[in-house]
Amino acid sequence: MTPLVSPDPVPPAVAAPVGVARRRPGRARTFVGQVLSRNDGRVGLLILVVFAVLAMFPDLFVGKLETATTATGQSLQPPGGRYLFGTDELGRDVLNMTFHGARISMAIGLMATLITVLFGALLGIIAGYVGGRTDTVIMRISDFFLVLPTIVLAIILAPVILDVVGADAELFGIRATMIVIVVVIGLTSWATTARIIRSQVLSIKMRMFVDRARVIGSGPGRIMRRHVLPNVINLIVAQAVLTFAVAVFTETTLAFIGLGDPFAPSWGQILNAAQSAGAPGLGAWWYIAPPAVCVVLVVLAFTLVGNALDDVLNPKSGARR
Repeated sequence: MTPLVSPDPVPPAVAAPVGVARRRPGRARTFVGQVLSRNDGRVGLLILVVFAVLAMFPDLFVGKLETATTATGQSLQPPGGRYLFGTDELGRDVLNMTFHGARISMAIGLMATLITVLFGALLGIIAGYVGGRTDTVIMRISDFFLVLPTIVLAIILAPVILDVVGADAELFGIRATMIVIVVVIGLTSWATTARIIRSQVLSIKMRMFVDRARVIGSGPGRIMRRHVLPNVINLIVAQAVLTFAVAVFTETTLAFIGLGDPFAPSWGQILNAAQSAGAPGLGAWWYIAPPAVCVVLVVLAFTLVGNALDDVLNPKSGARR
């Protein structure tokens, strides 16, 4: 009989030297790199960085915010010389107001986006993972907000809440008018985020690693926090970018129709003041153009970044376009 020849033993894996760790590029770094590899992502992020710097440090570029008592220009002075963007009806520099308005508009957009995304993501994860009656109740409530026009609902809610809390009230130094706008935008925008996150969670909870977590005794809270949430972070970021654009546009609309804070010159508030001063009829285009262009650029930038994120997260969508 021919003796059985055992196969050659598999050589042991070469261990890495002590103290040398194998490093893999982080998820976040890879994700950002994919977004920056696209032209729309780069252009959008560049515009957003410029406006973020203006919002954080307006004093470095145009000095302190001018008021009716510190204004030095003439009423509705055209652009030129000292006033590159002209002046308003009180002689204030429109460039100064526009740069300081970036802080208010971007801050309101950021706070509203945080409320929308956190609230919507939380309810979406709970509805998708728990399911059953909880899912049904949350989705029926979201359906109610989805069918209501955001702007119309915001116009209705803003004056009602202001009457309840008072227009002169403050919270942590922030006037009630700004807080109301943030809350209104958050209440009218969370439903879309909740729906999108829920649909992703329904797929994730059926995967093997979630079943293994259940088998070893992990509770629902731990599974949602440690296993479900990390797998929807990219989707939450993408939704936050799009929500920010909607929040800035909604704040501008509410301020333009008179629901903004007259002591906080956001872009919408500047447009409202221009309309009240009769700038369109007087041909004072310089009073209207700067804040309007800023709103368009910010919304465009978020749209470009959102498109880049959508193509990174869903490559098939880019192929369809």
